[in-house]
Amino acid sequence: MIKFTFLVQKLPGMSLEEFVDYHKNRHAPLFCSIPETELYVRKYVVNHPIVAEGFPKPLYDAVVEISFDSFEDFNTFFNSENYLTKVHPDEPKFFDTANYIAMATNETIIKAGA
Repeated sequence: MIKFTFLVQKLPGMSLEEFVDYHKNRHAPLFCSIPETELYVRKYVVNHPIVAEGFPKPLYDAVVEISFDSFEDFNTFFNSENYLTKVHPDEPKFFDTANYIAMATNETIIKAGA
């Protein structure tokens, strides 16, 4: 399985609370609503950092993890008409699409809890 990790920042002028609410309650359900998600996405996780004493202030407002079986599935998903016409146009409504980090990784689980 190939995991794609995206580090994103909220739009300027949007509060962190507004960003998290939009991401979890509007965008994530939209992402999951297209049939290609069921066909190609193996795992979809949205992480929002918390301020924790002793840790530096987070540099990003979300870490998004999307797993696929292959690069072919990744490309098929992100080039699908449903993604391009329904999900992709929603992204600039809540995060800075010109300033994000993306990384493809091969996840190795060393220890998993119950």
